[in-house]
Order: sequence, then structure tokens, then C-alpha cells
Amino acid sequence: MLNLLIQRASRRGGRSFTSTLRHLGAAGLFFLAIIDSSPLPTFAGPDILTAILAASHRGLWYEYASVATAGSVLGAYLTFRLARKAESAYLDRKFRKGSVAVFRKLFDTWGSGALFASTAIPFPFPTSMFFVAAGASNYSRDKFLILVAFARGIRYTAIAILADFYGRHFIRVLSHPGHHWGWFVLFALLIVLLIVGGILINRQVSAARREAA
Repeated sequence: MLNLLIQRASRRGGRSFTSTLRHLGAAGLFFLAIIDSSPLPTFAGPDILTAILAASHRGLWYEYASVATAGSVLGAYLTFRLARKAESAYLDRKFRKGSVAVFRKLFDTWGSGALFASTAIPFPFPTSMFFVAAGASNYSRDKFLILVAFARGIRYTAIAILADFYGRHFIRVLSHPGHHWGWFVLFALLIVLLIVGGILINRQVSAARREAA
């Protein structure tokens, strides 16, 4: 899908998709990150745009990482608030039937771990559905914002630093993840294992405290 968008954009007006993204700059990155945190799909748009801008303007990686994080947190908060104010019947009508219930069940089971993993890992996860699930539940607003800001900050900072250091080589990897799927899968598994391990340890500690009390 991403390659198709790139090819179509390249045919229009003689301007390549990469050049169009560079022209948007930090402002375009901010608004794209807001959209990415909504149910509208952007196909990893903010990740690729962050990498392109950081590689094109060396030394300014922190600016693009901050802008992407800020836009993403704002978009996540808007999705969270809309889901919190909406009723379950409304959410079921707006999303595919049963999808909200499925993600709420996943969220109730894994909680912060599922939210952090989907927000931090640069893969096409349905992260916005976890934002909806958090908003539709009794999840703390402050905890939600802190976790999303932390996870997105790690994600976009890592992308911006790697793009600043490796330049166009990193952009090619990010633009064609299918060519490097093995490394992406390994990276995702390591993060998931760390998160699951942290959740299990936290549950054991909480259970031990309850027994001691």
C-alpha cells in the first residue's frame, strides 16, 4: 500500500513523494501524527516522515522527534476523550462490529502492557483501537497520557536518531520493511518479551503484597 502511494504521488506534477513530505516540514509532521493516532490509517506515515526529515536536516533529529511525539499524544488524547464520552452502542456503530469489544477484552487482560507495546513498536498495529478501549474503560487519563507520551517519545526519538546517523539507508529500510522482515520480527519479539516479563513480575509483586497484607 505504501509503495502504491509513493508511485502515485511520484506521477503527479513531477514531484516525488519524498519531496512532498520534505516540503511539509515539522508542521506537516505534527498534523500527520495527530491523524495517525485517530482511527484513520496513515500506513506508518509519521515514522517515515520523521525519518525523512531527520535524515534531510542532520542535527535536528530532536526537533522532529518532539513534534511527532506531541502530535501523536494530542491525537491519542482526542481519540481517548471521544471514546470516553461516547456510549458503547455508538462505538459499535462507528467501528467494525465487535472490534471494540475485542480490544476492550485485550485491554482489560493486558492493560498498560498492551497499550505501551502497540504505541511504542513501529509496526502497523491498530493502536488507535487501544486508545478507544482505554477511553471506553475506567483507565486513568493522566496515566494514559504519561504512558503514550513515554512510548511515542521512545519510538520517534529512536527513529530520528537512527535516521540522523544512517541517513538514507535507514529510510530505505523503513520504507520497505518487507525486505527486512526478519529483523523487524526479532525486534518486535524482544520488546514483547520484555513487556510481558514486566507485567508478570508486576503481578507477582502485587500478589505478594496482598498476601502479606
